Amino acid sequence: MTPGKLRGEIIAERASWVREMLAGLRALPLDSIEDFESDARNLAAAESYLRRALEALLDLGRHVLAKGFGRATSEYEEIARVLGEVGVLDEAMSSTLGEMAGFRNRLVHSYDRVTQSELYDICRQDVGDVETVLHRILQWVESNPDFVAGGAKEDTDPRVPSSPE
Repeated sequence: MTPGKLRGEIIAERASWVREMLAGLRALPLDSIEDFESDARNLAAAESYLRRALEALLDLGRHVLAKGFGRATSEYEEIARVLGEVGVLDEAMSSTLGEMAGFRNRLVHSYDRVTQSELYDICRQDVGDVETVLHRILQWVESNPDFVAGGAKEDTDPRVPSSPE
């Protein structure tokens, strides 16, 4: 796969979606587990908001890897690992995103093994990690405008040495 340019509209859409889903999570009654469990719709909403936030975050990472580095990834956990390898995320954030990818996979494939209390704890204690990883990816994009279509040097690829004229 040949590297290209990141598309600003895709970056903005994915980031917006992550933030929207996190806002939905925060609107749920998370003051106590009793409040959270008092209506089954809270559990379903929490699962949906969290899964969609994680998928959008990982899709953003996939876009950065595919367009910015020419790296194709097929698994969500691979996205986390490769973002660390190429330096978009540091080792700790790459590991955190890998854990998020694993939990997303559990929500989708082993949903019957995700307990209500586990989901509640994640919504209360770990949602900030999603925001932190999003912030780090966006920070990397902002710090590397040459990777973005319409960035600092649109007509040249900084990863390919220019030929003498």
